[in-house]
Amino acid sequence: MKNVLEWLETTVEKYPDKPAFSDTECSITFAQVYDIARNTGAYLVEQLGVDRTPVAVFAGRKMVTPAYFLGVVYAGRPYAPIDASLPDKRIEKILENLCPRAIVADRESLEHVESIVDELAKSEGFDRPQIFIAEDISCFEQVACADSNCKISESAGDHVTDSENDTDGGVVAGCAGKTDDSSLEKLATVRRQMSMTDPLYIIYTSGSTGNPKGVMTSHLSLMTYINAYCDVMHIEESDVLGNQSPLDYIAAIRDIYLPLKTGCSTAIIPKEYFMEPNALFDYMNEKKVSSVGWSVSAFTILTSLGAFEEVGLKSLRKICFSGSVMPCRVLKKWQENLPEAHFVNQYGPTEATASCTYYSVDHTVEDDEVLPIGKAYDNYRVFLIDEHGNEPAVGEQGEICVCGPILALGYYNDPERTAAAFTLNPLNKAYPERMYRTGDYGRLDEDDILHFCGRMDRQIKHMGHRVELDEVEHVANVVEGVAESCVIYNKAKEVLILFYTGDCDRRSLALALRDELPGFMVPRKIKKLEQLPKLPNGKYDMKNWRKCKMRDTILEILEELRPDVDFEKETKLIDDKILESFDIVSLVSELTDEFDITIRPKDLVPENFNSVDAIEKLVKELVEE
Repeated sequence: MKNVLEWLETTVEKYPDKPAFSDTECSITFAQVYDIARNTGAYLVEQLGVDRTPVAVFAGRKMVTPAYFLGVVYAGRPYAPIDASLPDKRIEKILENLCPRAIVADRESLEHVESIVDELAKSEGFDRPQIFIAEDISCFEQVACADSNCKISESAGDHVTDSENDTDGGVVAGCAGKTDDSSLEKLATVRRQMSMTDPLYIIYTSGSTGNPKGVMTSHLSLMTYINAYCDVMHIEESDVLGNQSPLDYIAAIRDIYLPLKTGCSTAIIPKEYFMEPNALFDYMNEKKVSSVGWSVSAFTILTSLGAFEEVGLKSLRKICFSGSVMPCRVLKKWQENLPEAHFVNQYGPTEATASCTYYSVDHTVEDDEVLPIGKAYDNYRVFLIDEHGNEPAVGEQGEICVCGPILALGYYNDPERTAAAFTLNPLNKAYPERMYRTGDYGRLDEDDILHFCGRMDRQIKHMGHRVELDEVEHVANVVEGVAESCVIYNKAKEVLILFYTGDCDRRSLALALRDELPGFMVPRKIKKLEQLPKLPNGKYDMKNWRKCKMRDTILEILEELRPDVDFEKETKLIDDKILESFDIVSLVSELTDEFDITIRPKDLVPENFNSVDAIEKLVKELVEE
C-alpha cells in the first residue's frame, strides 16, 4: 500500500460498523471516520485547490480528531496538529514557521485560534490563513442519544461558497456537500498525484533555540514504523488501545494509525484519570483496553499514587513504554500485578518516526537494573559513530545514528537545522546515505544489544571531571522513597541541582547519593517538589522549575527574615522601612541562590521590593531572561 488512506479504505470494507475511536461520551465507527474524512477533504480541495501546502488542525483529544487529520490527507496536504492549550507565544511561533493557507479548528478552539491569528496578521510577512470550522466542513454532528451519539449530517448536500459564509473574522462555515461526482473526481485526481514519499504530517517539537521544530514525516515512514510496531507488539483486530498522549504529539501516531491498519480500536483516556488510578483502571476495564503505549512518567505517577492497591487491570496484556528511562522498581510493580503481560522498552526520536529500537523484557527485573534499548525495528538501521566519524568498538560509547525509510523528510521551512541534523553516513563509502544524528550516547554489548548512555548535551564537565547527569538521576531514582528525579547543571555557578518527588527527606537522599557517587557528582543542592514540571509528552520541563510555587518560596524567605511581618498585606515594605538595608542584602542573596538568577544594581529600586507581588514579578522576569 502506498498511503494511509488505503489502510482506512481496506479496513472500512472489513469493519464498517466497528468503533474505530471512542472517548467517555461516545464512539465513532470506521465508516463514520471515512465519511468525515472524505467530506473534509472534498471541501478543502474545493476551497483551496490542489497543492501541497500544510493545514493546521486545532481539535483536541477527541475521538473525532483523527478523522479531521485524515480529511486534510484526502485533500493531498500534510496536517499539522496543534494543541490550542499551548502558550499563545508558542502557537504563534509554530504558525509563523508553518505559514498555513488554511486552519481547521473545532468550535471549542475557534475563538482562541481566531484571536492568535488576528494578532499574527498585524505583523509584516504573515498572510492570514482561512479558518474552517471542523464540525461544519466535515458534516459531523454529535447528538445526545443513548444508542448512537454521533452521526454524519444528512443535510450535507448543498455546496456553500466562501462569500456566503465568510465572517468578519475570516471564518468559513458550511458543508462539504455530499461527495458527488465532481467531488469524487477531484479527490481521485489528488489520489493519483500522491506518492508514498509525500509528507503526511508535521509535528512540532522543542528546539534548542527556543523555536519549535516542525518534523515532517512521509506516508512511507509512518507506515514502515506502524508495520514494525505491529509485528513486535502483536497488535490484532481484537485489541483495544488506551491512548494517553495528546494527539499533537508523536506518541499518538500509534493510537491513530494502528486502527486503520489492523481494525483494532482506540479508547481516548481522559487526562485527569492519570491522577486517579482507580478511575483510570475502571475505565480501562470497561473499555477492555488490551494494549498501551505510554510515557514512562505515566507509569511512574500511577505507581506513586498507589496503582493496583484497590483495582486491577483485567484485559491489559501488551505494554510499551518510552520517553525516558524506566525505573525498574516501577516496572517490577507492574510486572508483579500483570504477570502475563508483554512489556517492551522503546527508544527513538520524532525524527525517526517515534521510535527506532525496542527491547522485549523477558524477565522479572531487579530494582537497580537499567534496561537496554535493544535492537532496531525492521527496516531501520541503528548504529554508533564516535567523535572521529568511526564506528566504536564493542562496549565503547558513540552517538546513536539512524538510517532507513523511517527518517523524517526534515524540519519544515528550516533548511539550516535540517542540514545539521540529517547528514550523510560517514561509514558508508559506497554511496550517499542519509542518516539522522540523535544527539544521544549509546554502546553495544557483546550480543549487539544497544544500551542508552545519556544525552550528548547532558554530559557536562564539572570540577575537571566529565559527569553524566543521567547517571546521577539513576542513583537517585533507586533510593527508597524517591518517586522521580531530574538533575540540571547551572554552568554559570558550576552547581549541580537535583529535583525530586516522593517521601524521602533531603538529608536521607543526600547521604544515599554520597554512598554511591564520587563527591564531584553529588549535587550541591537538593530540592523536593510536589511534582516535576513536564511537557505534555511527559518529558521533564526543568526550564520552568523555578516557577513552581514561586510565590510560596518567596514568602518563606521573607518570613524567615522577618517573622513578625504579615507580608501578604504589606505593600510598602521599602517605603515604610519595614525592610532595612541588611534585610534587602539577605533577601537578594536568598533569591539569587534559590532561583539561580542575577539581581543587578539597576534592579535594586524600591518598586521592585515593596511587596510580595513586586518581588515575584521581578523574579519571574529574571528567570525568563
